[in-house]
Amino acid sequence: MPFVTGPLPQRLKIIHGFGAVAFGVKDSGFSFFLLIFYNQALGMDAGAVSLALALALLIDAFVDPLLGNLSDRTWSRWGRRLPWLYAAPIPLAFAWVLMWHPPGGGTPSFWELLAIAVSVRVLLSACEVPSVSLLPEITADYDDRTTLFRYRYLFGWCGGLVMMVLAYFVFMPGAEGLLQPDGYFWFGLVGAILMVISVLGSALGQHSLVAGYPETRPPPFSWRGAFGEIFDAFSERAFLIFAAGALAAYISQGLTFSLTNYVNIFVWQFDTTELRIFPVILFLSVIAMFFIVGPMHRRWGKPKSAVIGAIGSFAVVGTPFMLFLAGFWPEVGSPASAAAFYSFLFVSNTLGVVVMISASSMIAEIVEAYQERTGRRAEGSFYSGNWFVQKCATGGGILLGGQVIALSNLPAGASPETVSPDVVSTIIWLYCGSISVLGCIAAFWLGRFPIDRAQHEARLAALDAAARADVDAAVTPP
Repeated sequence: MPFVTGPLPQRLKIIHGFGAVAFGVKDSGFSFFLLIFYNQALGMDAGAVSLALALALLIDAFVDPLLGNLSDRTWSRWGRRLPWLYAAPIPLAFAWVLMWHPPGGGTPSFWELLAIAVSVRVLLSACEVPSVSLLPEITADYDDRTTLFRYRYLFGWCGGLVMMVLAYFVFMPGAEGLLQPDGYFWFGLVGAILMVISVLGSALGQHSLVAGYPETRPPPFSWRGAFGEIFDAFSERAFLIFAAGALAAYISQGLTFSLTNYVNIFVWQFDTTELRIFPVILFLSVIAMFFIVGPMHRRWGKPKSAVIGAIGSFAVVGTPFMLFLAGFWPEVGSPASAAAFYSFLFVSNTLGVVVMISASSMIAEIVEAYQERTGRRAEGSFYSGNWFVQKCATGGGILLGGQVIALSNLPAGASPETVSPDVVSTIIWLYCGSISVLGCIAAFWLGRFPIDRAQHEARLAALDAAARADVDAAVTPP
C-alpha cells in the first residue's frame, strides 16, 4: 500500500521535491561549468577532461543498480530509504568541494580528476536513488506521480540555477568571468552546503511518513541474488522501451549542457550582462513546464507528451543556428541577437524538461507492471536503472561535446573575437546534426511506451483485488 492514499498534502510535495536541490547543484556544476573550468581555466585538454568525466559517469552508472538493489533490501526501523539519506550527504559535500578546488590547488592529473569525479557521482547516487525511489511508494496515482516529479524537477532546476546565478553574479563576475579559476572554490563550497541542507532537510521532513519497518523482510544479501534481481528488473519490456528513448534524450541533454557555455561565448558572443540573463530564462522555462506538463499528461498521456516535447525541443533549439548560418540572424553580440536567442531557448528548454518529466514519471508505472509479473516491488532497482541509462548517456553526451570542441580546433584560452568563422560553423553543424538525430530516436521509442493511464489503473485494481484475496484467505479458518 502507498504511504498516501488520498490527495497529496502540499507540504509533502514541497518537502519531497526539496530533496532534488542536491541533484540540481551537481547537474549544473557538471553540465555547465566543469568542462570549461578544467579546460579553459586550468588548462587541461578538453578531450581528456571529457573522457575523465565520461568514465566517471560510466563507473557510477554500473554502481547505481547495486545501490538501488541495496536500497530495496535495506531493513531498518527508519524504512528502506532514510538510512541512505542520512549517511551520504556529508561525505558528498567534502567530495564536491575537492571537485572545484583540486588537492594542491593546481591542475590535477587525469587520474586525480577521474577519482574525484567518481567519488562525487557515487555519493550523489547514494542520496538521489533512495530519494526518488520514495516517489512510487508515496502514491500510486497516475497524475499525483507527475505532480511529485514536477516538484522534484522544479526544485532540482532551482538548485542548479541558484548556483548558476551565483557563478555569474557573485563568484566569477567581470570581463573574463568563467575563464578565471579563483571563484570556483566558493562555487564548490556553497554548493556543498546546499547539498547537505536539501538532502537532510527532505529526509527529516518525510521521516514521520516513511519511517518504519517495511511490510516484508528481504532475503539476506548475496551478490548472485542482487544481480539476479537487477537483471530480472531490467529485462522488463516496458523498461527496455523506456531505456531506448531515454538513452537518446539524455545523450542530447548531456551534449547540450556541455556545450552551452562554449556556444554562448564563442557563437553568440554574449557579454557578462547577457550571460547573466541565461539562468533567468532557464528558470522561467521551468516555471512554464510546471504549469503545462500536468495538463499535457491529462490530455495526451505521458508517452505522447514525451514525443511532442522531444520533436519540438530539437526543432526549436536548432532554428537560431540555422538562421545564423544562412545569414538571416541579427548581428551577434547585439541586443537583438540575445533577445531572439533567448526567446527560442525559453520554448526549447520548456519542451525539453517536459520530455524528462514524462520519461521519469513513466518509470513509476513500470514498478507495478513488474510487481504484477513477479510479486515483488523494486523501486530502487528501476530508478537506479534510470540513473544507469542517464549517466551512461550523459557521459556519452559530455564525451561527444568534448570531441565537438576538439574537432572544431577551438584553441585553449581563446577569446571570441579571435575565433575563426570556420571553427564556429563546425561547432554548429556537429551540434545541430547530433541533437536532431538523437531527438528523433527519443521520440520514436518514448512514444511506444506500452503503459497508458487505463492500463495502469486496471493493474492497480487487479493488484488491490489480489491483496484483498490474500488477506481474506489468511483470516478465514480452514
